[in-house]
Amino acid sequence: MRIGEAKIIELPKILDRRGNLSVIEEFKNIPFKIERTYWIYDVPGGEKRGGHAYKENQEFIVALSGSFDVILDDGKEKKTFSLNRSYYGLYVPKGLWRQMENFSTNSLALILASTPYNENDYIYDYDEFKNYKAL
Repeated sequence: MRIGEAKIIELPKILDRRGNLSVIEEFKNIPFKIERTYWIYDVPGGEKRGGHAYKENQEFIVALSGSFDVILDDGKEKKTFSLNRSYYGLYVPKGLWRQMENFSTNSLALILASTPYNENDYIYDYDEFKNYKAL
């Protein structure tokens, strides 16, 4: 996959004086079926998350609260996406190295994944990732 396939997707925003509401629906707002949902929170200042790629898994990442950066790398090009609104999410196709950093205090990252957890889908070594991309 190329980095150009990753993109910010604006989610529907229903405005209401009592509080706003946004929604994510598989195959409507995101291009995959949701098989797993997890969230990242209480990240200490200066820490990074991720630092891996997936062979098959696709993700959709939303900053439900606070802000953070997602750095994507396709082996040739890197691009940073800053997430700081709960009605925007980042679609991350399979085959991209991803790292999350610059978490604000009390940030909450929601990640929707296209596959159940599978340890064999992960590539944790960057050199191995570069070799995988070269195939």
